[in-house]
Amino acid sequence: LFLLGFHVSAQSLDTIRTARLTLHGQTTVISQHKLNFGPVPYTGDNSLHPEAETQTSLTSTIFAGARLWRGAAVYFNPEIAGGSGLSQALGLADAPNGETFRIGDPSPKLYVARLFIQQIIACSSSVSRQESDANQLEGTIPDRYVSITVGKVGIADFFDHNSYSHDPRTQFMCWGLMDNGAWDYPANTRGYAPSVVLEWIKPDQAWRLGISLLPKTANGPQMNWQIQRSNSTSLEYTRNFAVMGKPGALRLMAFYNTTNMGDYRKALGDAPINPNVADTRAYGRNKYGFAFNAEQQLGAYLGAFARASWNDGKHETWCFTEIDHSASAGISLNGQRWKRPDDHFGMAGVVSGLSKPHRDYLQAGGKGFMLGDGSLKYKAEYLMETYYSCALRKDHFYISGAYQLVYNPGYNGDRSGPVHIFSFRLHSLF
Repeated sequence: LFLLGFHVSAQSLDTIRTARLTLHGQTTVISQHKLNFGPVPYTGDNSLHPEAETQTSLTSTIFAGARLWRGAAVYFNPEIAGGSGLSQALGLADAPNGETFRIGDPSPKLYVARLFIQQIIACSSSVSRQESDANQLEGTIPDRYVSITVGKVGIADFFDHNSYSHDPRTQFMCWGLMDNGAWDYPANTRGYAPSVVLEWIKPDQAWRLGISLLPKTANGPQMNWQIQRSNSTSLEYTRNFAVMGKPGALRLMAFYNTTNMGDYRKALGDAPINPNVADTRAYGRNKYGFAFNAEQQLGAYLGAFARASWNDGKHETWCFTEIDHSASAGISLNGQRWKRPDDHFGMAGVVSGLSKPHRDYLQAGGKGFMLGDGSLKYKAEYLMETYYSCALRKDHFYISGAYQLVYNPGYNGDRSGPVHIFSFRLHSLF
């Protein structure tokens, strides 16, 4: 869905191949090892385990697509995923592996990740070439167009894009770096949601509006089809620009979720010790927030990015992760300088925090779907990540090594760490 190419004159249009079918695939294996940390005074049901542990995840996806009629295509993505995150992806708001889900059974499961139809309506006669890629047909695409996408999608495929930090299969792996952490984006347990996405694309700017279903329960696998009572709206504006001839982009986003949410303050009022936010769920509750996302190429080899996000934090986290405000920044360097142009090195950091109602709830012994040490000495959570991705065969096979350093996992100064995590990643494409 990311449009890369060159301008095509009218005389050369007949020379461009227009494909009717596309078929691509990917497999990613990530193994992570966490050293033991501590001592810690207590460990709860949703804590990051203080003992050393190793966990491995696997995802494998088929990206199939077919052209239907002028400007329209259908895409189908069966996917298999298995394995587990460290401590079952619990105890860290900025979870270290973006390829893992909060699912108890680590055995591989086959499911439909995406199934959607996309209609592109041209708003200009000039076109650019579009290469065949995952969920993208080879051919031409208008330089200005309106796009309508309907079906089951990963909403982060459309929003919060960043050239240097958005894909845990090839870039930074941490949840708080691959997306804005306080954006509680609509998704089932595995990261997908039935949605309608409207896009207005121009060379220098873009508007995107997404309306999605939300799961029936927080982090749940089944979606709530009572769309008048349970829905999510995301709106994003992108401005593309150049600084001293180097491309950059600025994205501003707002979101609004409403569903059968629990209320942290009410949960504390009902049970001052060991409150349960799920007991207070009621329709009409909402969560809203804002996000900032910027990227800038700094030279032939170097790029930088920054993100910041905030949500109101009054009602329970519903889909993504227990972060109510966050800020991140980093750099990405390609290997052209040392004659490895398809290699990449990245270094970044993220700091995350909670709203006052959310932290009071956890301090009283409450649990969310990711956090809950049984108590809380609140401090901001810090994570630093650095990785090197080596292209063994361009566009086909990559290996990566990464290191993550975490302070105050789960925002808890009583369990401050530091936590050291080492990762090895294999990523193959066809």
